[in-house]
Amino acid sequence: MIVSQQAPAFTAQAAVGGQIKTLSLSDYLGRWVVLVFYPLDFTFVCPTELVAFSDAADRFGAADTQLLGVSVDSVYSHLAWDAQPRNKGGLGGLKYPLVEDLSKSIARSYGVLMDDGKALRGAFIIDDKGVVQAALINNLDVGRSVDEALRLVQAYQHAAKHGSVCPANWQPGAKDMNADPEGAKAYFSTLK
Repeated sequence: MIVSQQAPAFTAQAAVGGQIKTLSLSDYLGRWVVLVFYPLDFTFVCPTELVAFSDAADRFGAADTQLLGVSVDSVYSHLAWDAQPRNKGGLGGLKYPLVEDLSKSIARSYGVLMDDGKALRGAFIIDDKGVVQAALINNLDVGRSVDEALRLVQAYQHAAKHGSVCPANWQPGAKDMNADPEGAKAYFSTLK
């Protein structure tokens, strides 16, 4: 199980703003990270997810959270796909890095590598200390909810900051509760 554990470290090449850069997960210690695995470049559901995360990049940034995409493709494939316009099936210039995982070691270490060599749709929320707080893993046919990923980041940040817990469907500004019998009783007493 990876949740509640230190996130597996990696250093790899990434496509970043039309350039190739080497980055490490440790570069982001002190910030939250959403690590988004996807099966392959130049496919079908993948660009809808990656573009949706890019369109929400400013909202993640406002939550002091860095997005990182990862697939088993080469950094050159990432660059070509990112340069292709959205209306042609491309990414049209993402606002976050796409990490190369040709060796499949990153996907393997996060438990999303399939037998055929592709990665499942995994999203890992990693806190500012490098601990995995959530793992959301989908099979290939259905894309993820970017809004839910952001909501989870905000909920985990809220819980960490306030020492509280967040009930089901918690949203920023909603009531939280203390994780004890009295705190739960106080929370439930406000429900209709």
